[in-house]
Amino acid sequence: MNNRSYCSRFPSWGRCARQLAAVLGIAVWAAGTTARAGGEAPGWMHALTSVALPTHDEKTEAVLLYSENVLVVQPSGKLKEIERRAYRILRPEGKKYGAVRVYFDSESKIGGMRGWCIPAQGKDYEVKEKESVETSLTDVENGILMSDNRVKILMLPAADPGNIIGYEIEREDRPYVFEDEWMFQETVPVREARYTLQLPAGWEYKASWMSYPAVQPVSVGNNQWQWTVSDIKAVKPEGDMPPWSSVAGQMFIALLPPGAGKKGFTSWQEMGQWERELASGRAAATPAIKEKAAALTAGIATPLGKMRALAEFVQREIRYVGIELGIGGWQPHAAGDVFSKRYGDCKDKAVLMSALLGEAGLESYPVIINTQRGVARPGTPAHRGAFNHMVLAIKLPEGIEDRSLVATVKHARLGRLLFFDPTNELIPLGRLGGHLQGNYGLLVTAEGGELVELPTLATGEDGIERTGKFSLDAQGTLSGDVHEIRRGDEASAHRYALRSVSSDSDRIKPIESMLAYSLATFRITKATVANAELRDLPFVYDYSLVSQGYGKAAGNLLLVRPRVLGNKASALLETKEPRRYAIEFDGPTLQTDTFEITLPAGYEVDELPPAVKLDNGYARYESKTEAAGKTLRYTRTFEVKELSVPVEKAADLKLFYRKIASDERNVAVLRPAGAY
Repeated sequence: MNNRSYCSRFPSWGRCARQLAAVLGIAVWAAGTTARAGGEAPGWMHALTSVALPTHDEKTEAVLLYSENVLVVQPSGKLKEIERRAYRILRPEGKKYGAVRVYFDSESKIGGMRGWCIPAQGKDYEVKEKESVETSLTDVENGILMSDNRVKILMLPAADPGNIIGYEIEREDRPYVFEDEWMFQETVPVREARYTLQLPAGWEYKASWMSYPAVQPVSVGNNQWQWTVSDIKAVKPEGDMPPWSSVAGQMFIALLPPGAGKKGFTSWQEMGQWERELASGRAAATPAIKEKAAALTAGIATPLGKMRALAEFVQREIRYVGIELGIGGWQPHAAGDVFSKRYGDCKDKAVLMSALLGEAGLESYPVIINTQRGVARPGTPAHRGAFNHMVLAIKLPEGIEDRSLVATVKHARLGRLLFFDPTNELIPLGRLGGHLQGNYGLLVTAEGGELVELPTLATGEDGIERTGKFSLDAQGTLSGDVHEIRRGDEASAHRYALRSVSSDSDRIKPIESMLAYSLATFRITKATVANAELRDLPFVYDYSLVSQGYGKAAGNLLLVRPRVLGNKASALLETKEPRRYAIEFDGPTLQTDTFEITLPAGYEVDELPPAVKLDNGYARYESKTEAAGKTLRYTRTFEVKELSVPVEKAADLKLFYRKIASDERNVAVLRPAGAY
């Protein structure tokens, strides 16, 4: 319920998963030593022992027989919630559903937590709250230094195939925003899900549905309503699918108390007003900020030059550290505090940047956004859980024209806006990371909130330009030099990989990883990196390599693959199950390869692979192999033009990747000169 916002410079799911896995290991041990037979499961669980299972396939690990959420709103605004779940475990992998997690913070408390198992044979098992494990969710590595977010984990015993496991949780909450989210679709089939809402006299609600047809509630008492859905198909995770919250069925509830004051959001405009009030006065410039702004911009005549100087300071000199206590998970700290302490999270850095820009005579607006493209979009109900990050929209003065300012849009009322992420120190002012491109954010102005689409950059702003000059000897050994120019996210990823590297051997590991996908054997003889710290310039690799056995003998012929390096094909769609969801690209990109291979002495070209030209509207691929004297020349272009491919075009994309894979395997045939 109290789903606060936090941001991440880089994806943190892997770290969170590892942390939870460690905690779950403790919880498994605890449950295994304290669970006892006895303590009969409640009647609502026993009523499920003979019900028909929802539709499922043979790979289904478990089914959710019944889920129930009861939300009771008290006149004071305090919320009481009861959550019940019961699963039938079908396969050994379903044991993970025996891990019950409940999240809470300083504004919420757990009123009760119990779990049960009804085994296929034998007596019921029960575990109680005292047998749970409690831990914090701090992640110092990712910048969250202090947080009051915590989790309790209760392991249900005997979560084995054939058994029914279930739990009940009671929780109290004092929310900052009166809203709730009922996500009833899961990664396993759901037989029945139920949501009950009890409101005090005079209160109202607004229900909005996403990714599922709206269901009308049934009145079950005075100011009490109930929604029920049945036989819900599983959302099975797929590679490069849209964010979970954009495809899973869910209902959002805005709670509306009588009179003015705190309430749920019925529009993005209202949410923007709340965000503006929350940050009111936080961007005020202190004398120290005024002095620093003057020093940073001294001698700089142009507004763009001033913006760059201020952006460099906030990105590089203000460390990313999150302090998320109470409403601090949503409300930015005062710019003066962020400046004096030299650290803050995404919203803190945005507020400080706004204060500095104001001293330079430049206006800016906060933009609340999600680090996953697609969570918020037109038609999404207004709710605070849609966002977890903050960037800035800088109003560009008239007359500023610079080819580096590609992350701009023309706003009907505000003019040209430049979107800038003060948190990501690897992306300079003027550009955006791929995950933010084409994404929707909430632009917060004096008039409230407005959902706006951030720009999608041209394909040439991101990509790889790779050239290689090689020679092949008669034994099939390939040797040569490669020059790589990386831009956009391709540059940022490698700058991040090298940011903490100190030894030369570690500096070439990204190259080694890339070469391992293309060459069976190789040795890097030398390598250099250029512009690792100069974000405004492309990132550059220069390296030399030797690959023995690259050319394959076939009788008196020599077979050589013209495509030396780089893999553009993908096995993403090579699955037995039909694709269910759209395919999401990281962002637009343009990648080119040019490889020249000098033929061994005494050999000439006998046969060349055919040229390839593909374009499905979403992506483009072209390649050509030519022979010119003693040189084999291979050129190709790979371009991603759109951010998303609808599921009905998945078959086209699969064929597209298959043809690329075929081209990448193709070989040229060399024969001894004069031989027929």
